Amino acid sequence: MDTSDKRPFGFWTATALVVGGMIGSGIFMMPAALAPFGWTGSVAWIVSIAGALAIAYTIGRMAQAMPEASGAVAITGAALGEFPGVLVGWSYWVSVWTANAAIATAAASYLAAIFPPLDATPWSGALTSVALLWLLTLLNLAGARAAGQFQVVTTILKLAPLIAVIVIAVLLGVHGEVQLPAFPAAQTMMAGLATAVTLTLFPLVGFESAGVAAERVRDPARNIMRASMAGTVVTGLLYILVCSAIVLILSSDAVARSSAPFALFVGQFWGAGAAQTIALFGAIAAIGALNGWVLIQGEVPLGMARAGLLPAWFAKVSSRDVPVRVLLVSSGLATVLILCTASPTLGGVFQFMAILASCATLWLYLAICGAALVRRVAIPTAAIGLIFSLFAFWGAGWQASGLSVVLMLTSIPLYFLRPRTKLAEKPA
Repeated sequence: MDTSDKRPFGFWTATALVVGGMIGSGIFMMPAALAPFGWTGSVAWIVSIAGALAIAYTIGRMAQAMPEASGAVAITGAALGEFPGVLVGWSYWVSVWTANAAIATAAASYLAAIFPPLDATPWSGALTSVALLWLLTLLNLAGARAAGQFQVVTTILKLAPLIAVIVIAVLLGVHGEVQLPAFPAAQTMMAGLATAVTLTLFPLVGFESAGVAAERVRDPARNIMRASMAGTVVTGLLYILVCSAIVLILSSDAVARSSAPFALFVGQFWGAGAAQTIALFGAIAAIGALNGWVLIQGEVPLGMARAGLLPAWFAKVSSRDVPVRVLLVSSGLATVLILCTASPTLGGVFQFMAILASCATLWLYLAICGAALVRRVAIPTAAIGLIFSLFAFWGAGWQASGLSVVLMLTSIPLYFLRPRTKLAEKPA
């Protein structure tokens, strides 16, 4: 197998993985969540994007300092020790397949806005979600190259609804039809900033994708940094513009009550037909994000196993270098969560698991910044990322943070079953 097959992601595909993983279901509901905050939400985006950029830069610098590592999780294991590496990597993997259940459900709901029978009953909606999940799992089983090409296409398409909102906002501004609310007093803004920052962090999760899938990226020492920074900057700017436009131009009450704020915004100015089109692109956005995260759910345990952090069972790959076992297990676990939503009594549990998934991801951010400080790499940005991660933990609440610790502890048996050397160091 040549290098291009094992590392099919150049700069553009790696950037599409970052952007595609970030622009998913979360951003299309974020205006409704931020509507009560007004201008404070716009400031929160700036704070969260600054924190994400600090962590993304730190990951890029660590990839340059340790190009032999098989991803960001392996870097934490090499810098902080195998035990912390196993705990952090396992927590991140659980967060990924749990989030995939939520993303698949969101994608199905967007499709149901266009084809209502898909979500006519709880079970039809759940089965639609499962079908989407396994279609994209099959795509990833065909190899990273096919998944990467699909990611590039869907990333381009998913920008359409964001661009539509920006165009409408610009046209309204040019014609003087925009009346923005007054900027709040500093004391009022600070009172709601912590909660708003916690909210805006969730749609930004995914900026680390290129670093996590380092084994698929050509020239990782160069391209991981470039893709992570470029993808985070582009996505962050789009987020600020579109969310601020929807929240500040429309009635905050109307946005807060809407289950599809993007469609509400576009439909108010361009009509119902345009709103339906935006719903379609919303589905494409969620499907593209799901594709990227299905790829990541296989890469995390694979990279950990190759680094000697998990048993060799997790490193088994097909002739296309695809971790078939891990992909099937991950999608199987996500399927169980999706089917749980078909029961009214378990739906609340699943919703909390989606929040827990976001909280569990923070452990990777915390660990990679700690690893950078230990190795004395990118100290200023690592310190900023560390503080930001702790602040986000505080904003997430003690219950989700505490349960994320419990998730990590489930990996302890695997720690004792891990090989004592990296797979690459074992004799053939």
